[in-house]
Amino acid sequence: MEYITPLWPAYPELFLLVMAGLILILDLFISDDHRVFTYALTQFTLLGCAALTFLTSNAEPIYTFNGMFVDDLMADVLKLLTCVVVIAVLAYSRAYVSARGMFRGEFFTLTLFATLGMMVMISANHLLTLYMGLELLSLCLYAMVALQRDSLQSTEAAMKYFVLGALASGMLLYGMSMIYGATGSLEITEIAQRAADGDYLSAVMVFGLVFVVAGLGFKLGAVPFHMWVPDIYQGAPTAVTLLIGSAPKFAAFAIVMRLLAQALGDDILVDQWRQMLLIMAVLSMAIGNLTAIMQTNLKRMLAYSAISHMGFMLLGVLSGTTEGYGSSMFYVVVYVLMSLGAFGVILLLSRDGFEAENLDDYKGLNQRNPWYAFLMLLVMFSMAGVPPMVGFYAKLLVLQSVVEIGLWWLAVIAVIFSLVGAFYYLRIVKLMYFDEPQTQVVLKPTFEVRALLSVNGLAMLILGIAPQPLMVFCIEAVRASI
Repeated sequence: MEYITPLWPAYPELFLLVMAGLILILDLFISDDHRVFTYALTQFTLLGCAALTFLTSNAEPIYTFNGMFVDDLMADVLKLLTCVVVIAVLAYSRAYVSARGMFRGEFFTLTLFATLGMMVMISANHLLTLYMGLELLSLCLYAMVALQRDSLQSTEAAMKYFVLGALASGMLLYGMSMIYGATGSLEITEIAQRAADGDYLSAVMVFGLVFVVAGLGFKLGAVPFHMWVPDIYQGAPTAVTLLIGSAPKFAAFAIVMRLLAQALGDDILVDQWRQMLLIMAVLSMAIGNLTAIMQTNLKRMLAYSAISHMGFMLLGVLSGTTEGYGSSMFYVVVYVLMSLGAFGVILLLSRDGFEAENLDDYKGLNQRNPWYAFLMLLVMFSMAGVPPMVGFYAKLLVLQSVVEIGLWWLAVIAVIFSLVGAFYYLRIVKLMYFDEPQTQVVLKPTFEVRALLSVNGLAMLILGIAPQPLMVFCIEAVRASI
């Protein structure tokens, strides 16, 4: 393969790096009263990054930095979505972090460096590049969870996240080293070529696969590597939980594609990792949905919900087909949209000194504010997979991908657990519409948040009515890149 050396495929990442460093320095000279300037500059940086990603997009894969970095259609789509989602996260979080003394330069620069880590992961064509992006993202998230230094709960969550995250990163790195030992290459396209030719040490490769899948399982929050998810979702400030539960899912999906579908996508190797993913998917759907029923804390319930959704996403990946990978990408996009809406409503209801994270806090929301109750209803129906919400089509697409490879029994199990999961989503709707409110506090969000939350909620209905364009686009993006 002949590589080119221009910098333009990495312009979005370079722009983001320069601006994050600039904001870090400028913020030193900005007083707390004018911190909105830092916020505006951060949003401008993300918009600029999204624009550069669009302008430098290319239908054919472009390799640079001696083959360590790839700019393909899947990367462009995921990076563009990452920037848009992080913009929404910051907009939703503004009032929340302001009320808790977190509206500081550290919050914004850590967010930008975490976004840079995600973008590097998405475009990685080399195991070292991938690991560098992963660690940049992880270290930023560890620090963000602990931003509320006076909160014992946040500090405990950050310590758990750091210890378990370091363990998972070590497992992933050990797996990568074994793959390097088996193939003699760190480059993903080169590993794929040698795997296709059968030019590798099979015993070493299988051991490497086990460690890689374990590391990926942690990053996805799939069972049995899920133990960090509920504690971090509940313990972290809600604004940080929103970030953890949204954009990084794109990066996690990208490394699954790069490592499993691309580097280790040979038929013999697919049979090896399919068995592991199948067990993880079934356990994630089972434990995620069954445990979520018992939760009284909404953030913790959404954590177990995330575990079950990652189980569904893995159904498309384990199919080992381009359509299956495309269905998983569609599922991730839809899940992030739903997660953004759910945590957006939690942030909207939270106020100074009050965290709207218990189920009882949502009683009678329809009587207090019918519009936001309706938006939360759309989110819950979509997560439950109720037609015509887009969540229904996301689940349908991944179920079709496993049926097409003959695993119809797996589709039946998935449908059963989806029905179990519908209970705790519909319970939220029942509380909002049929119970008496416990407080009469009037919600007064900014126009920015009202507009974004409305678009976020209605998008689930509109994409549910017309899901085909996004479905086809996701499948084509994967087909052009893997």
